[in-house]
Amino acid sequence: MQFLPLIVMFVIFWFLLIRPQQKRAKLHKQMLAELKRGDHVMTSSGLIGRILEIDDEQVLLESGEAKLRVSRGSIGGVVPVRGSKDAKEEKK
Repeated sequence: MQFLPLIVMFVIFWFLLIRPQQKRAKLHKQMLAELKRGDHVMTSSGLIGRILEIDDEQVLLESGEAKLRVSRGSIGGVVPVRGSKDAKEEKK
C-alpha cells in the first residue's frame, strides 16, 4: 500500500509528459523522412528556405540568394508556400 501513491504518480506522469513527447518525436521523425527536394521548410532556429539537395545527414537550403547547408535534424517543419493550394486550404 505504501507504493500505491508512487505508482499512481508515475502513471499520471506517463500520460501527461512522456507519452505526448514520444508522439511529437515520432511525428518529427516521420516528417524528416518525407522531406523532398523543392519543399519549403523552417529550421529550428527560424530560417525559412527551399530544399535544393537532401541526403541522409545534411540539407542544402536556398534562402533568398544565400545557400545554407544544415543538418537534417535541425529542420523544424514544412512551411506552406504562399499562393499554393495548401496555403489557401489552411486559411479556411
